[in-house]
Amino acid sequence: MPDTKQDTAPPSPPPSAGIMAGGILSAAGIEALHAAGAILPESPFAADQVQPASLDLRLGARAFRVRTSFLPGARTVSACIEAFALHEIDLTRDAVLETGCVYIAELQETLALPADVAASANPKSSTGRIDVFTRVITDRGSAFDQVEAGYRGRLYAEISPRTFPVRVRTGSRLSQIRFRRGEPRLSDAELASLHAATPLVASANPSFQGGIAVSVDLAGFEGLIGYRAKRHTGLVDVDAPGRHRIADFWEPLPADGSGALILDPGQFYILASKEAVQVPPDFAAEMVPFDPLVGEFRVHYAGFFDPGFGFAAAGGAGARAVLEVRSRDVPFLLEDGQIVGRLVYERMAERPAALYGADAGSNYQAQGLKLSKHFA
Repeated sequence: MPDTKQDTAPPSPPPSAGIMAGGILSAAGIEALHAAGAILPESPFAADQVQPASLDLRLGARAFRVRTSFLPGARTVSACIEAFALHEIDLTRDAVLETGCVYIAELQETLALPADVAASANPKSSTGRIDVFTRVITDRGSAFDQVEAGYRGRLYAEISPRTFPVRVRTGSRLSQIRFRRGEPRLSDAELASLHAATPLVASANPSFQGGIAVSVDLAGFEGLIGYRAKRHTGLVDVDAPGRHRIADFWEPLPADGSGALILDPGQFYILASKEAVQVPPDFAAEMVPFDPLVGEFRVHYAGFFDPGFGFAAAGGAGARAVLEVRSRDVPFLLEDGQIVGRLVYERMAERPAALYGADAGSNYQAQGLKLSKHFA
């Protein structure tokens, strides 16, 4: 059995200790959580780890190859690792995570949240675009990527590369976490009112139903409608931006004038939204899973959009949402303009000092059809 670390439960700070008002916490609110002892990193934060509305999570020293994915329920994650681990992996040296396998990695960030602060996690954009499925797990958690208000304990990442084997190490960042107080999500009526004041998507007749609708562009960008991942490729080093040849990993999909694409089961595609998307500075957005009743496909593993994404004043005019698309069990026809996802918006506790884009050194501002930062 692997020798897992002793579970710890650091003391929790009182509610709202040093934290801003209700809503999604900005970088300032995250730093306040850290100062209050609610975020306890094993090593100091990296210079760019705190984002405008989220915190990047770093891999710790160890990961475990496990024989099954799981939710802890009434158990700790370490108890589940004891039950399901096949072998331990030392992340202090470069490690390769293979496709088709499930791994549980310790994260460097431990939480001791105030009683009125909860959190949710998502893969980072660059993680989703290389088809690495990651989910954050907590002790006694009953849902993936959800951290209950007042949670005290370690964080773990379930990692499952789907298309490309990846090279990782201690400090690699695959996931991000967003902290919130209260229920800052906008209702459909509030979303429509915000859109009327500040257009959120470039659409003449936007649909508001559990968020604002986003459709797929299959007309083409400079002759392409997207990319399909190649099979049996080499490794992607998650910490090596710009060092991988596009041609070694991706097959371009030319626009043929049909405005349609049949998704092959098990294949992974990078497409883009038809609408330009905008996130005003006082809000954050998230792409939510689409209703499976309208199609057997999944869009967008990495769902966080920070304040300022696509915002003209932050250099993002015309930014599209890049869509990570995978068909489930059967071939499925996508057509130009078909709704594939919905964006929900939440109020920020305060406007971030630095917006997504030039101020935050972001990789995907003003993007069109764009692969992850790893490829050049």
